[in-house]
Amino acid sequence: MVSFEMDDLKKIGLGLTGFGVVFSFLGVILFFDKGLLAMGNILFVSGLMLTIGLKSTMQFFTKPKNYKGTASFGAGFLMVLVGWPVIGMILEAYGFVILFSGFWPTLAVFLQRLPIIGWIFQQPFITSFFSRQRGKRVPV
Repeated sequence: MVSFEMDDLKKIGLGLTGFGVVFSFLGVILFFDKGLLAMGNILFVSGLMLTIGLKSTMQFFTKPKNYKGTASFGAGFLMVLVGWPVIGMILEAYGFVILFSGFWPTLAVFLQRLPIIGWIFQQPFITSFFSRQRGKRVPV
């Protein structure tokens, strides 16, 4: 049975992941600021490792079907650190979509069940878009 209890490491990991997303967003909004993007990347990856664990993170990134996404995300990460933020973010975005494409159906179900804005995601044109991805639902 899977445990969904939140210990202190998972709470810190979720906070770091959230700060990583915020820093990356600010880096993009502020004309691809290298410092903010690099900080966002480091916080996101470290938060992910604390949230799901080091072993699960390594297993996720080293799955054979995730090699292309891992290589793209890693190359983009290095490009941002080297100083080419626009190319790096394009590579990271591609890698992120490839790596986390199995989570889109789960995200769709979550968005449809939100109390205030869930009705938007229950509209026929949006549900038809999400239904194309239903068969690809894969656990981590």
